[in-house]
This record gives sequence, structure tokens and C-alpha cells, in this order.
Amino acid sequence: MKGSRFTLEYWNDDGWYVGRLREIPAVMSQGESLKDLEENIQDAYSMLNRAQAAIRPARRRVRTKGIRVSLA
Repeated sequence: MKGSRFTLEYWNDDGWYVGRLREIPAVMSQGESLKDLEENIQDAYSMLNRAQAAIRPARRRVRTKGIRVSLA
């Protein structure tokens, strides 16, 4: 399975490992161990990707046209 590489920032909070992806701070999770945190972060990232895929608009045929813009 091909994947992307991210930086996991994590800290200990009341005995739990809490972390987020540095490149995508909205992806956060926690775990009782560092291994649990890594698994939970992967799950959170997957859920975010599925949610974004579900709300993407349908593909549209996009056209382009060169135009000239004058500065006043």
C-alpha cells in the first residue's frame, strides 16, 4: 500500500500519548501507548480523507481562455 509521509508531533498528557500530524494539524488523536497513538492517527487521517472524498463536487469540464488585463 502506498502512503504519504507525515511528521507526528506527540506529547504525554495525564498518562496518554496525544498527537497530531504537523502537516495536517486537524488530524489529532490519542492512545495509551505510542503504538496505539500511531494506529489512531492513521485511522483519523483515513476518516478525514473519506469525509473529504464524500463532499467533493462532481467533476466538471473546465475550459480556459487567455485574456488581457490592463492596469489603471
